[in-house]
Amino acid sequence: VQLQASGGGLVQPGGSLRLSCAASGSIFNENVMAWYRQAPGKEREMVASISNLGTTRLADAVTGRFAISRDGAKSTVYLHMDSLKPEDTGVYYCGLRRAWSPDMAYWGQGTQVTVSS
Repeated sequence: VQLQASGGGLVQPGGSLRLSCAASGSIFNENVMAWYRQAPGKEREMVASISNLGTTRLADAVTGRFAISRDGAKSTVYLHMDSLKPEDTGVYYCGLRRAWSPDMAYWGQGTQVTVSS
């Protein structure tokens, strides 16, 4: 399984970005795709997740500003980020796990998001 993330960049506070993560290979039928982020000097944290059935979870810090969706036919997950804040800055990673497992089985390469004026 390979995960290819894209869509990061530099954006001003209050701006928007959309990240994409395309999964290829033998993907588990029952799975969860998720976005994590890691800011400099901080641990990686979960931002949002979505199951193959469409069940979503969002971290409290991004609720109301971010949304996650997926195109099941293409096994692609999107992270729609609005009202971005400087504290959203970090490297964003997409991951894939079995629905019943707490641990990600596969990770993408990460994409940098920088929110700055």
